[in-house]
Amino acid sequence: MVSPSLPANQGKLLKAPPARSDWSNYQAGRFFNRIESQTGVHFETYRDAWQWSVDNLEDFWGELWRETKIIEHAPYERVLASTKMPGAKWFPGALINWGEHLVRGLSSQGDKPMLIARSQTREAFELTGHEVVDLVTRIQQGLIRAGIAKGDRVVGYLPNIPETIALFIAAASLGAVFCSVPPEMGTRSVLDRIEQLEPKLIVALDGYSWGSKRISRVDELAAIREAIPGITAVLLPYADENADVPAGAIVWSDFTSTAADYIVEPVPFDTPLVVLFSSGTTGKPKAIVHGHGGLLVTHMRDLHLMFDIDETDRTFWFSTTGWMVWTLSVSTLMTGASMVLMDGDPNWPALDGEWSQWAMLGTTGATYFATGSAYLAASAHAGIEPGKKWDLSKLREIQCSGSPLAADVAVWVYDQVNPNLYLCPASGGTDICSGFLSGSSLAGVHAGEMVVPMLGVALDAWSPEGATVPIDEPGELVCTKPLPSMPLFFWGDTDGERYKASYFDVYPGVWRHGDWLIHTSRDTWIISGRSDATLNRGGVRLGTAEFYGVLDPLPGIADSMVVHFEDPAGGMGQLVLLAVAKDGQDMDALEKLIKTTIRTELSPRHVPDTIVWTPSVPRTATGKRLEIPLKRVVQATREGKAIDASVMDRGVLVRPDDVDGIVASVIAVLP
Repeated sequence: MVSPSLPANQGKLLKAPPARSDWSNYQAGRFFNRIESQTGVHFETYRDAWQWSVDNLEDFWGELWRETKIIEHAPYERVLASTKMPGAKWFPGALINWGEHLVRGLSSQGDKPMLIARSQTREAFELTGHEVVDLVTRIQQGLIRAGIAKGDRVVGYLPNIPETIALFIAAASLGAVFCSVPPEMGTRSVLDRIEQLEPKLIVALDGYSWGSKRISRVDELAAIREAIPGITAVLLPYADENADVPAGAIVWSDFTSTAADYIVEPVPFDTPLVVLFSSGTTGKPKAIVHGHGGLLVTHMRDLHLMFDIDETDRTFWFSTTGWMVWTLSVSTLMTGASMVLMDGDPNWPALDGEWSQWAMLGTTGATYFATGSAYLAASAHAGIEPGKKWDLSKLREIQCSGSPLAADVAVWVYDQVNPNLYLCPASGGTDICSGFLSGSSLAGVHAGEMVVPMLGVALDAWSPEGATVPIDEPGELVCTKPLPSMPLFFWGDTDGERYKASYFDVYPGVWRHGDWLIHTSRDTWIISGRSDATLNRGGVRLGTAEFYGVLDPLPGIADSMVVHFEDPAGGMGQLVLLAVAKDGQDMDALEKLIKTTIRTELSPRHVPDTIVWTPSVPRTATGKRLEIPLKRVVQATREGKAIDASVMDRGVLVRPDDVDGIVASVIAVLP
């Protein structure tokens, strides 16, 4: 791959790591201090601690189990009975339940507000720990009356509100399998997902508000019930507390009318807990099944040792309920920390307005913030100053994911948000419902880069031949040892072939994630794009993230996306740049600026053959650019082929109405 000149501030040290003597101020530091005293091993830096964790997987995960006081109904026989990938066997013999740990965290906080709900649809309210547990038990009784038992699938067609979280905990505690689809998804997108699971019950709302828009979900619920005969439907009146209840459906107030004691069903470690979906390029979305134990121990590591969250924190994870980050966020309650929940358009009426994520942080006093990197970039490039407009003094950490965080945006965070916080760019995925790379309170912060592999993650960057690539050169992101939260299986993938093809087709027995990874000479890490979206121009590979690192800061550019169409004969192919211009631009001058900047900052090979001006760029609701899905749609459309709607899920696009026009515009410029 071409190595372009580094963007300004790339790799700049923004926050130094703590002194070794200060490790006791952090949960990870106290954990490793105890490991030192038990084993005699010495950890001088985070890297030393990480290396020990991957060299001693059983010791690390076993110590984490004890440190976080996992509730055992039966003990495990050993930590890792088989290291085979896929098929590693973690904690055999253990009987546990993920939901029970959330109820423990809620109960421990008693009358403290634990769910602080803000919505553009209804009035704000809060629920204490005791009140959330009461709601969980009432939902459990409703589920039992509806015939839900261990292994049955329960669907929430709901936004990020307390009822959704309580439903998840209630179903999981009974041993049922939960699946969440956000209400912005239309009927086809919902059915492409949940029909695979043959669910027995769905809880849906009547409608919701998105900014100034009122959106009904009555017709969608009717279509779902028609497509899945026999499914029990529960209606949550949300947009209208007096909404008509469809014939045969149960109204939420009746469903939750009975109070009772909390019920927990102990289950083996590898029992299915939740199904998350990831769109492939062919067929229906992958139904990725995660287990009780895998998410329990992995999220305990994330929350305690990586993010340093405890009962003193008030967290704000901005996420749609369809993103893996939402599932991770719900696990926050295991720590005793409270959660700020927001349902609505964060850009209404303005990027830094009263419903912005910055406003939520400032008005609720949140200490921990998880958001999309795209939101931070949009805020930075809009020139807003949230630290001046809102009181963000309590904010101690920002975690961002979904796409790489550019160096200029990282500098902006420290200049305009809070100079004392910890900035934590992270990268992982739905596939593991966690991360591979992150930050750590025991490490520093470098602009435009991720600082550390997560504990227990045997991360590397490999060449096509399966060897570690040299420092500062890109390679495939691989994980050479098993993780507890690797999927149990894909629903409906009876022979496991789709699972194997997704992660183990290139390096047998080694997880290949599909990201293009660089290990820098600063011992930091950079994701330069999806390896399947990497552009091959005449034999030279170009990472898409390199484009955005120089395009995003350009004045006059609101958004952009690059798509490359290969030449079967091995030539340069066609490189197309989709660009969204800000209002009032001289388009000829802006196009010249783009090409000059790319040629200067990257290389002549990076200069696009064609720039297509569009009203928007296809992104998911979490801000991820849909490069490969758009490319597939364009190719299929050119060839007159039908393509499954799940390849580009119109239910979560920022501007779905623009897609057909974008596809037509790209086709028009292709040879």
